[in-house]
Amino acid sequence: MSRLPFSDAVLAGDTVYVSGRIGLDPRTGRPPADAADEARLVMDDVCAVLRAADLTTDDLAMVTIFAPDVADFAAFNAVYLGYFGERLPARAFIGSGPLLFGARFEITAVAHRARHSSVEPDRSS
Repeated sequence: MSRLPFSDAVLAGDTVYVSGRIGLDPRTGRPPADAADEARLVMDDVCAVLRAADLTTDDLAMVTIFAPDVADFAAFNAVYLGYFGERLPARAFIGSGPLLFGARFEITAVAHRARHSSVEPDRSS
């Protein structure tokens, strides 16, 4: 395969921008038949990119998930939550057009080296 026209991630100051990742089975080069298996593969891939930058999912500030079929939302979430402790990053799950290689999910993310906390708006008014 020729070199792809992007980096796995880019470090800008203390912020790491993770390029879009998809969950392909390394044996077949295709998405697995099961949505949960694909969600695990794509999350493992994101984690590998974070590890290469000496980061973890605790350092994620924003995650964007693209999915051609939003009916896969629950299957994705069941796997996704297992990659986090108490603090969750900001997130968007976006219905998209078709993804490369027939993937169900593509994830892009932003991580920051400094520890941070969630912001919850005051909804009392």
